[in-house]
Amino acid sequence: MTKIITIGSATMDVFVESDEANIVSVCTKDKNSDFMSYPYGSKIDITTFASNVGGGGVNTACNFGNLGFDTSAIFKIGKDFYADGIFDFFKKQKVNLENIIQKEDVSTGFSVILVSFQGDRTVLTHRGANSKITEDDINFEAIKEADLVYIAPLNGDSNKVLEKIVDYAEAHNTKICFNAGTTSIKKGKEHLKGILDSAHIVVMNKEEASMATGIEVRPDTKTEKFSHDVIHRDIKAMLQALKIKDYQVIVITDGNKGAYAYEGKNFYYCPIFPSEVISTLGAGDAFASTFCAALYRNNINIGEALMYGSVNSSSVVSKFSATEGLLTFEEIKEKLDSRPDYTYYLG
Repeated sequence: MTKIITIGSATMDVFVESDEANIVSVCTKDKNSDFMSYPYGSKIDITTFASNVGGGGVNTACNFGNLGFDTSAIFKIGKDFYADGIFDFFKKQKVNLENIIQKEDVSTGFSVILVSFQGDRTVLTHRGANSKITEDDINFEAIKEADLVYIAPLNGDSNKVLEKIVDYAEAHNTKICFNAGTTSIKKGKEHLKGILDSAHIVVMNKEEASMATGIEVRPDTKTEKFSHDVIHRDIKAMLQALKIKDYQVIVITDGNKGAYAYEGKNFYYCPIFPSEVISTLGAGDAFASTFCAALYRNNINIGEALMYGSVNSSSVVSKFSATEGLLTFEEIKEKLDSRPDYTYYLG
């Protein structure tokens, strides 16, 4: 069985929704911005409240385990009330926890997720232990024994171990799926290039890809048409700029507009799989990890892997938590079979 190890964050997430929340749009000459607002100085009634475990390391580990992989996770937590909740959560998950890091001198990550009536969310986060992973914390032997290491965004000082992890994985022929975060990107092009140079699959959202490449999607730039939809030539330029090695697959996600991929020859576009949107938290984790899983386990091409990722992501957004809606490969295929009109496009 394929062995996968994920590295990332673990948090206790509290979801809060109030019917009294407002979405305020502010327009300037150069951009439009949306804000979630509440009456200042007031006591606001909560309409919906829930708590669950989340974080990029947790969400992706749960997904790989649910998809049938021999999965282990590396993340750091404290020895506190929230850590107890994380351990209770994992009793129902198919994930090996022998490589997690637990220390008394740090607090477990904690987030408050403010959910809007539109399904999107604003996250207030205390990173805690998630930003304090050190080289001494990592079980590098587990990385050596894995077939694939999935690296979720590492924040704060934890990002300092990223290069060591990547170099070690490459030296021991462990394939790397890298989901870049803003902390890595902000460290500069040379730092990022060193990571990209070793990664087999790279996943970024459009905003991260723009930050990493310096390429902006200009509204006045012409597009090149697919048989069904369009891919912006600036997005093509991003995909090409991020690809360094021949064996790499680059993926850029674009929210409710879908996702794009490039392997050096063809460009792929996949729209989102339609579903009800309750909360978008965890959608990116589900998409990226399912894409990687589909390529490594199933005998399918990149376009179909995008479809698998989109289906699982659509199921996650239809639930309140980031892991509740995760599907198995069989369930994903059933959904695809029920929608023969849903497909990817090659350009």
